[in-house]
Amino acid sequence: MKIRSFSALIASGLLLAAATLALSGCGVVVLYKTPEYGYSGRPVPPSQMLQRVLAAYTSNGSSGGLEILDGLRDLRGNIQNTQQIFSISGYSEAEPISIINFPEQTTGYVLSYTDGNLTAINYSKETASGAVANFAAAPPSAAASPLGIAFAGAAQQAGLLVFSTGGTTYDLNLPGVNKVIMDPGFSVVLAMVQNSNTLYRIVRLPQVANPTFPPGYVDCEPLLLPQYCVVPVAGTYDRPVNVGFSLDGSTAYVLNSGAENGGTTSSVTFLQMAQLNINLVPTVNPLSSGAPSPLATLPTGIANPLPIPGGATTSISDGTYLYLAGQQLQTSGAYKGLFAGNLTTVNLTNYSVSAPLPISDGTHTKMLFADSNTLWIGSSNCSTGVRFATAAKELSSQGYTDQAGNYNCLTMATTGSATPPTTVLPAVVQSNVSSVPAVPVPYPNTNQNQYYYGSLTGLCWVQNYYKVYTAYGGQVHAFYTGISPNPPTLAQTQQGENATGGPQGTEIDNINVTVPGTLFDVAYMDAETNSAN
Repeated sequence: MKIRSFSALIASGLLLAAATLALSGCGVVVLYKTPEYGYSGRPVPPSQMLQRVLAAYTSNGSSGGLEILDGLRDLRGNIQNTQQIFSISGYSEAEPISIINFPEQTTGYVLSYTDGNLTAINYSKETASGAVANFAAAPPSAAASPLGIAFAGAAQQAGLLVFSTGGTTYDLNLPGVNKVIMDPGFSVVLAMVQNSNTLYRIVRLPQVANPTFPPGYVDCEPLLLPQYCVVPVAGTYDRPVNVGFSLDGSTAYVLNSGAENGGTTSSVTFLQMAQLNINLVPTVNPLSSGAPSPLATLPTGIANPLPIPGGATTSISDGTYLYLAGQQLQTSGAYKGLFAGNLTTVNLTNYSVSAPLPISDGTHTKMLFADSNTLWIGSSNCSTGVRFATAAKELSSQGYTDQAGNYNCLTMATTGSATPPTTVLPAVVQSNVSSVPAVPVPYPNTNQNQYYYGSLTGLCWVQNYYKVYTAYGGQVHAFYTGISPNPPTLAQTQQGENATGGPQGTEIDNINVTVPGTLFDVAYMDAETNSAN
């Protein structure tokens, strides 16, 4: 959304180079000291950066690309300013809306909204490896297995659940499909339909001469000799929109959005993963009264689905708590008919549900853990809910806003308890009275809105370096997660490292990491594990 001057980058690069030269003592400047291999034997990439943030952007809606940012030094180019931009070679899709990130496999996949291509990215070579699947134009969702064995996507306009594996693509009819989920082990592939109360899964039929169509199937392909089918999943659902998985891989958490998407009650349905396995073919219609139930067994007296009054559209778990973000419809009072964003925690030992904690409004799609025991939550379209209405009311009645009237789209919470404190970032204050100073956003986007960045569409943790990067209002915005207890050594400082962090929630100056056009998504390419993103 904005392009800012790189004069500061040039100056800082020259100063750093001069300082390094003076300290080297032998007249040889080595600005990047890279090992033969990076973390866990990963090769050093052509950019020589070992803390890379991948940024997916469009320039004008008809062309786009993938830039590589230095997540350690917060730069677009190198320290010495001899190369101002690093990018993924061979990638030019117009609207790369989503990155599926697998740092353990040094691989990622980028989904194009324009033509539906899912393109493989080789992190070691920093090159695009070509399309591995296509889900037609305007796909709302895609999924991939970490080893590249299978890919699935929602071709919603065509009404198809597209599944690709072993070099063959299967177009399974599922009208209205808009969300596809695959577990990390590629044992479960689930699909959800917009404005529906049914959950679906893909099953693989036994390879026999005359395969039998499973009872209750929606579609099987190829028609004459079917290999894969889409079937409904038994259970009670209320506008399911997302699915999370337990850390031990035994349980699926189906997130029922309820009233947020025209349904009744938001909740979590706990399912046994073994009953969803792609190789488990139904022998009776899953929607019939005698069908085996995939519901997980919860403690006596605990309902399954488990009601979540605060709303549930995205989740993350640390093994002790299941953290849920969503919106609650206000049914009475001054804000009747509006939605309010909430964070709710479920204790996974006794399944007690916390009271909803206020967070950003909007549709919540991003959650991740980061350094300093922080949890980060991102949402989109945040200026239509209770917080926006509160801001208008406060400005009218008292001339300034407090944090209840901050309607930005990023929330930071501190983990470790059932009621973690939450903060909406940036912490702006609107004011039209002299007694209360206004606090605008630190680094406005191109539209120059002083109090609202816009939708947050991308979020990643620069692991162990006390910061998160976001795609926030179409541009890069980075925030400190806290201050490191182990500051960098002198040698590391000479390399430009800044692993000290900063005050928790403080935004980092983004002058040297802004990208051209509109940013859609970000991913930390060099995370230690896939679960870090």
